[in-house]
Amino acid sequence: MRDFSRDHRFLSINTATVRKQGDLLAIIDACARAEIRAISPWRDQVAAVGLDRAVTAVKAAGLELSGYCRGGMFPSDAAHLAEMRDDNRRAVDEAKALGAPCLVLVVGGLPQYSRPGSAPSKDLGAARIMVEDGIGELLDYARSIGMPLAIEPLHPMYAADRACVNTLGQALDICDRLDPARTGFLGVACDVYHVWWDPDLFAGIARAGRERMLAYHVCDWLVPTRDLLLDRGMMGDGVIDLKPIRAAVEAVGYAGYAEVEIFSEDWWARPMDEVLATCIARHRSAV
Repeated sequence: MRDFSRDHRFLSINTATVRKQGDLLAIIDACARAEIRAISPWRDQVAAVGLDRAVTAVKAAGLELSGYCRGGMFPSDAAHLAEMRDDNRRAVDEAKALGAPCLVLVVGGLPQYSRPGSAPSKDLGAARIMVEDGIGELLDYARSIGMPLAIEPLHPMYAADRACVNTLGQALDICDRLDPARTGFLGVACDVYHVWWDPDLFAGIARAGRERMLAYHVCDWLVPTRDLLLDRGMMGDGVIDLKPIRAAVEAVGYAGYAEVEIFSEDWWARPMDEVLATCIARHRSAV
């Protein structure tokens, strides 16, 4: 396992972690000052400053990307299919322009939550079919311009509104059906917040292998969790046994960044430099 205790060469900051403290340009500047080598920006943050400015700022700061957030939200009714397809193709194009190694997919839940205005439905099985169909169609386009897609399974508490793919096993089943040759263009983003509880987690990591382990996200699960979305913990503050998970991810050949992704009102209330310094320290001690 790589030694994180001496430096933070393998640390990336998902820009949601400090989204309330500044815009994307400010985040890029702060990461460069802290000698953090990589980020994973969100589409709304890129849109707020403009894609061209974001591309220029990333290059000027000498940063790499560990991913791009996000595409997906595939389920929709017929009236919104074209909107979904066009938006996901734009996400692929943006990821390519920024030099991201993958576009992370949060696949969506029931249609009315995935694509506002869609007709209500409680058919989760149908939503999962829409997800697979949408990924299959997007994969053809993404492959044509050389952009891998990373399916991110989310905790089951988000099955209705954010992601009806909830385990690595489910995500890998989709990969097997859509990309049986394991070309490297379809894989998974393993976020410990969402998968740490899964009794089949380590089997899923081994099954993913190097070709399909495209991104690795870290934070912690607090007990009690006060908010289903906005109360993630800093690494080391919760109950996730982080080091064995990282060891398993690296054992299959993953050599990318450990990407800190924390949605937290508590951490958003602190100065950006303090949050980044804490990420660096916990990356060394807890990840």
